[in-house]
Amino acid sequence: MKKILVTGSNGQLGSEIRRLEIEYPDFVFVYTDVEELDLTNEKAIQQFLTENPFDYCINCAAYTAVDKAEDDRELAMLINATAVEYLAKACAIHQIFLVHISTDYIFDGTNYRPYTETDPLSPNSFYGLSKLKGEEAIRQFTDNGLIIRTSWLYSSFGNNFVKTMLRLGKERDILGVVVDQIGTPTFAGDLAKAILDILTSERPRNGVEVYHYSNEGVISWYDFAQVIMREAGFSCKINAIESKDFPATANRPFYSVLNKAKIKNDFGIEIPYWLDSLKTVLKQLKDK
Repeated sequence: MKKILVTGSNGQLGSEIRRLEIEYPDFVFVYTDVEELDLTNEKAIQQFLTENPFDYCINCAAYTAVDKAEDDRELAMLINATAVEYLAKACAIHQIFLVHISTDYIFDGTNYRPYTETDPLSPNSFYGLSKLKGEEAIRQFTDNGLIIRTSWLYSSFGNNFVKTMLRLGKERDILGVVVDQIGTPTFAGDLAKAILDILTSERPRNGVEVYHYSNEGVISWYDFAQVIMREAGFSCKINAIESKDFPATANRPFYSVLNKAKIKNDFGIEIPYWLDSLKTVLKQLKDK
């Protein structure tokens, strides 16, 4: 049986992988977070992987506080870049196939069509820059892995836009949400399934490949909030506001839709529509 190490496993993606574990009986999963394995400690990573052999590592660990990263630059770079370098080096030594999760924020958001894996990388926030440096570390220090860029991640776990809207929908009658940032919400459970399906595929792996994965469809944050309120049965009114009128420390890409043709063609993955996945998560939250 193949062994998979899931780092940063207490977050949204790691939690969804844990939920799906029963559907993949050919894998043995080991879950770590900072308490079990500190990825900013290079010696600790090397020792852990020496003592515990793995076939795959799915790195879900990340610093994701986009606005805080503008001020907390040292920590953001440590987690999103330096720790990734340490992990990539260790995986290379121990011949572990590394799957690393990146972001749409590595693009500047000025495109007029969905971003492909080969489009120029030009982040306009420090968070985006730190994630780009992590990608560069993967390419430099291992030749056996995947980089999967995703966008607008949410689930029934952790903190995310959907859960924030549900909380505010109960507390407020009116809410302003930006209308001029366009992308695609992504259910972390769908991404988790795609990753595990890729690892079960028989496609030859050589080098570091980059793929895009988000749910299907295109929407603004404003429209997304409208649908969340409607599906949840809340009467909170959503007002459309422009990014320039919304107080945020970090810049966001105005357009960050990802082209998923490559991952669909290479692995035959069927990607759910964002609204169908949102309904799934809303039901999960209701049942909790």
